[in-house]
Order: sequence, then structure tokens, then C-alpha cells
Amino acid sequence: MDEKQILKRWRLILGAETQSQFETLGGGGLSEEDILMDSALSQIYGGGGKGSGKLGGHGPSSPILTKWLGDLRSLFSPMEIKVIQKDAIERKGLKQLLFEPEMLNGLEPDVSTASLLLMLKDQIPEKSKNNAREYIRRIVEDINRRLSDDIRRSVTAALNRREHSPIPSAAALDYKMTIRRNLKNYDEKRKVLLPEKFYFYERSAKAGARTVILDIDQSGSMGESAIYSSIMGCILASISSVRTHIIAFDTEIHDLTELCSDPVDLLYGIQLGGGTDINKSVAYCQELVAEPEKTTMFIVTDLYEGGNRAQLIRRLDELKSSGVNVIILLAISDSGKPCFDTGLAEKAASLEIPCFASPPEKLPELLEAALKRRSLKVFEETAYEKK
Repeated sequence: MDEKQILKRWRLILGAETQSQFETLGGGGLSEEDILMDSALSQIYGGGGKGSGKLGGHGPSSPILTKWLGDLRSLFSPMEIKVIQKDAIERKGLKQLLFEPEMLNGLEPDVSTASLLLMLKDQIPEKSKNNAREYIRRIVEDINRRLSDDIRRSVTAALNRREHSPIPSAAALDYKMTIRRNLKNYDEKRKVLLPEKFYFYERSAKAGARTVILDIDQSGSMGESAIYSSIMGCILASISSVRTHIIAFDTEIHDLTELCSDPVDLLYGIQLGGGTDINKSVAYCQELVAEPEKTTMFIVTDLYEGGNRAQLIRRLDELKSSGVNVIILLAISDSGKPCFDTGLAEKAASLEIPCFASPPEKLPELLEAALKRRSLKVFEETAYEKK
């Protein structure tokens, strides 16, 4: 290790308040990743760095703390993460929450607290694990109570056989509408109707006739979105007319589809925090597409891509061109407008791929519009206008 590397390490250890001293020694320069690491450490260990002192009094559900704990896996080794998480529990008021079962019993359901518990689930002692699981189950039940009936109604409305489809099918021909709309084209001499356009019923009421793919970013900043989208996936999986796939990703791919029968098990299968390789996950999801025209794919991510950005754009273009209805949800959250990679969002939008955030209560309406392949412009414009 050369002298500059040694100075950089000491600078990270001692904090941002020593920046000027290290610059005089020729060792104050930090890369973008070093700055992120410095910020993450300052959130836990204090000092004069970015974010220093901003967490005091926010309690365990602080979204800032949730995000920084989520970044640890992309910045540090597993052994270092264990030390930092242990210190976070000790220094940031999480010890009572994680180690005292009675604390969880008295807390009101809160999605950001649930995402923090899922992130730190490996640190929770045995005596508190059941309480943590029950707390998360309360969150699931609360969201189900608010969304389940509306999502089911939306799917039923979207797949109603009385709706018409652009996909030709002799078995689904709507004879009455086809005749009525083409009466003007009746040839009196030959006594023949010459239709200019045929109308077909939507045949998607049969089991598994439509496919919905939920591709969920499980980096730390996406905690609330991961919870909402996972629960939505479980609701969809219980509807026979929709074939549902749930994929979670960081730098690896985790197909959680088989866990859809229990939303709590599904959430425990998500590993919140870590790097992000969206391109790798989209490549996996491409293999799941059997009928592009009948497939809707939601990519739930903040678009901070750690993989191949150019290849990601090419894959999105391929999916869109093949007929898949691709929608990027930058967040599903009660917390307001999210932070996201605007450059990548603009490139996705240039492919005519809708790219916006959504509050949870909009999900049923959004799902219905997506399955009917209607314009989502109104969601892009109004999702957070009330905030």
C-alpha cells in the first residue's frame, strides 16, 4: 500500500473534519466511491462528514439510515458489514428495537421500519425473531387490507371478456360488432358484407392468459418499494387469469416466484441492500417472456445502474419492440418524490417506456391501465401532485 492509500484510509477513519489537514499532506483526494463510503460511515460514527448528526432523534424508521445501511453491501466486505451494523444498532437507537421484543409489539405498522428490520434480519437475536416476523406480518395485512380488493377488481376489469383486443383470433371474433361497424361497406349488388376492420374479444379471462413480471431492485434505497411491489405480486399470483413472476436483484438474480403463497416468506427472501445490476436482471426476465403482446413488465428501480448501462438500454428497446409492455417504477412509496438517475430515466423515456414514481394507493388503477395497455401519461403527470 503506497503513502496516498494509507493517507486515504486514515482520512476515512478520522472523518471529513480532517479533510483540510490531509489535503496539506497530499492525501485528501477521494474517489466517488470513497465519498459514498465516507458518508455511510459518518451516518453511523458521527463526525463532521456529510449527514453527520442528522439522524439523531429520527428513531429506527429513518429513511436516511435505511438507505445508508443498504449501501453497506456495495461498499464493504461481509466481515466489515457485521461490525458496522453492530455499531449502528448500538449507536443509533436500534438496540431496543431489535433486542427487546416488547418494543416491536408496541409499534404501529410502518413500512420504513419494516424495511429496516428486513435489512437487519440477520442481526436480530433469536428471542426477537418471532416478534419481528409478526411485526412484518402486520404490515403485510395492513397493505393487503388497503390494496387487495382494489387490485383484484382492477385485474378483473382489465381482463373482462367484453373488452376488445387488437390480437386477431378466429375463436374470439365479435360478430355483432364487426357486422354493425361495417354495415356501411355492404355491397348491394353482390349482397356481401366487405368488412374493413374485424373486432375481437379479449380472451384473457382463461387461466394464465396474461403475464406480469415484477423485477424488483433490492438495493437499500428501495426498501419501501420492495415491500409494496412484493405484496402486489403475491396478490396477482393468487389470481388465476394472471401468470406472475417475481424477481429480486442486486448484483445477483433471485427468482422468488415460488414464495408467492406467503408474502412474509417472500419478503424474507429479499436481501435489502447492496449493489445494482439492472441489465443482468432484465436479461433474466427476457427469458421469461413467451408471448410479448400479452406480457406486462414492471421494473421497480431507482435506475442507479452498476452494470452495463448501454446494454441495459438495448435490452429495454428489444423488449419494447417485441411487444412487451415495459413500465419503470422509480419508487412505490408514501415518502414523496424519489431520488433516481435522471440520465438513465430520460433514455428509457426516449424509448417510449413510461418512467415515474407512484404512491401505493395508485397501484390498482395503474395496474388496470397497464393491463389494458392504455396511456400512462396521467400517472406520470399526477402521481405526486398532492405532495
